[in-house]
Amino acid sequence: MNIVEIRDLVKNYQLDTTVVPALRGVSLHIEEGDFLSIVGPSGSGKTTLLNIIGCIDEATSGSVRFGGEETTSLSDRARTELRLHRIGFIFQSFNLIPVLNVVENVEFPLLLQRGVSRRMARDRAMELVEAVGLDEHTRHRPGELSGGQRQRVAIARALATRPDLVLADEPTANLDSVTGEQILNLMRDLNHTRGTTFIFSTHDPQVLTYARRVVRVRDGLMAGEE
Repeated sequence: MNIVEIRDLVKNYQLDTTVVPALRGVSLHIEEGDFLSIVGPSGSGKTTLLNIIGCIDEATSGSVRFGGEETTSLSDRARTELRLHRIGFIFQSFNLIPVLNVVENVEFPLLLQRGVSRRMARDRAMELVEAVGLDEHTRHRPGELSGGQRQRVAIARALATRPDLVLADEPTANLDSVTGEQILNLMRDLNHTRGTTFIFSTHDPQVLTYARRVVRVRDGLMAGEE
């Protein structure tokens, strides 16, 4: 069953009087439980595609369906609810809150949800912190962690709301090769054990060995699939 269906997706950005095309008519489907990599050089449209799938950015034209629901016509409130409850994000810059410790960062999105008690949020956060191997660093703040440890926190936070889909934009870009492999192995293990769908972007060919599907984009166009 498809969790994401994209048809003829176009995204243009207006820079002064110039229209800059980022996506030029991309069509793609992602199945539930996929572990898929979107690969392409810088400026190829990878991040734009992820942001539109994740309802962070809006398409110029085309269709994006998430769980059978058309997202391009949703209100801002509905898009926010979708992001909060069904989609997790892992950013290459980590985007952790510097004044919060590891557990507090992981539980933060849960505290934004209605009907989740503080005790429930803390218990789930602790479970995930342990799952990503940081149970000895629960009280550390991001500034006290290595890059790989911060990315592990970001992965745990992305999974906190038990999303159907996790989007990871260049998750290994700021990590050395060994730590990058550890992060990819962790994501793959979580995909296997929890059944969460992962889509991650990369421009590193070595990362592709981890993906079950590889979608190539270039100049805002589909350039092949493996």
